[in-house]
Amino acid sequence: MSDLEDIALRSPVLGDGMAVFRLVENCPPLDMNSSYCNLLQCSHFADTSVVAQMNGALVGFISGYVIPERPDTLFVWQVAVAEQARGLGLASRMLAHIIARPHCVDIAYLETTITQDNPASWALFKRLAKALSADFQSSEWMDKNTHFAGQHDSETLVRIGPFNSRS
Repeated sequence: MSDLEDIALRSPVLGDGMAVFRLVENCPPLDMNSSYCNLLQCSHFADTSVVAQMNGALVGFISGYVIPERPDTLFVWQVAVAEQARGLGLASRMLAHIIARPHCVDIAYLETTITQDNPASWALFKRLAKALSADFQSSEWMDKNTHFAGQHDSETLVRIGPFNSRS
């Protein structure tokens, strides 16, 4: 078992795309995106995404982007942590790493969506709100039948903030 100091965080690069694809593939119940999508996340959204490496292997990834209509809001798209890096607080560390970046200086809110049956994600984002001394709000957003034609569980929108990204 390694500890958090053995894990390096950095912005993703295009060459990380397939490793991200494989990481997400090995982290059910995460939704699989196309490898092309992961390549775009690692290039176009590198300033608001992060990869974690341990002993040369990619063990964590968070994809996010600034919502175009709301430049004070970071949307976290997906959080993936490899089995060998779980239980170390890596997801929390990766979120803090993104928020502290110069590109996120104007970020005052974080949004994400979570299905009701994902206790790990609920706990992660509630811890983040507490760490940021920020409000935590949730509301129904994407409905299983209305938006996903019954093919995906409903997604609840979580909004954290306001907070000072330099805290």
